[in-house]
Amino acid sequence: QITSLVRRAALTQNDNYFNYEKAHNFKVHTFRGPHWCEYCANFMWGLIAQGVRCSDCGLNVHKQCSKYVPNDCQPDLKRIKRVYCCDLTTLVKAHNTQRPMVVDSCIREIEARGLKSEGLYRVSGFTEHIEDVKMAFDRDGDKADISASIYPDINIIAGALKLYFRDLPIPVITYDTYSKFIEAAKISNPDERLEAIHEVLMLLPAAHYETLRYLMIHLKKVTLHEKENFMNAENLGIVFGPTLMRPPEDSTLATLNDMRYQKLIVQILIENEDVLF
Repeated sequence: QITSLVRRAALTQNDNYFNYEKAHNFKVHTFRGPHWCEYCANFMWGLIAQGVRCSDCGLNVHKQCSKYVPNDCQPDLKRIKRVYCCDLTTLVKAHNTQRPMVVDSCIREIEARGLKSEGLYRVSGFTEHIEDVKMAFDRDGDKADISASIYPDINIIAGALKLYFRDLPIPVITYDTYSKFIEAAKISNPDERLEAIHEVLMLLPAAHYETLRYLMIHLKKVTLHEKENFMNAENLGIVFGPTLMRPPEDSTLATLNDMRYQKLIVQILIENEDVLF
């Protein structure tokens, strides 16, 4: 609980600048004309592939220097071509927000007009309309209009939010923490299981933790309207388990074996969001 409070304090201490750590995304680059390394300030020799460039912020360094550059990438919005399929930390750093604005926009819309909608998150919206919402976010960012006048069916907005999570190159519950969450879910003692899940939550990157926290607070609100929407924590766990977590190796067998634990993890996160986050 104390570590959770410390994490929360760290996330909210400066609302204007969210200092989430992010590694550079270096790719080999051929520079035209003379170029100097921005880490060691020495000349980059050669005619081709003289060094590497971060495709998110544009930092140019020697390949050998890239190993020593700190995880201080500050992505440039001009380089972020899309919102969907973009690394979560990269997107929030580029927009200087706590969470991806897609998550904020969709949840705001759903809570304004969809909490009592029967089968919320389970009923699918039209695929082409969900794709339209995705294109609107990619094109217009936080200016995308997802209001009822354009998308009266709230299932389209819910579908667009689920699609955002599915399209992430690294899931909200990261590949690095996946097996630890599954192991925690297998603990039979409820108190020990909760403690183990809390410890693994602390291992998530800050942007992933904050996104998960915000989503779980929202899903808890959804369960409060279960009489109207018929969606309890278990039902939401079935929907969001495979959406928020995927095994690192693309194995159908592993996915099938883990499905009940994926569901259980999300169910526990929703039911205990006030204690866990």
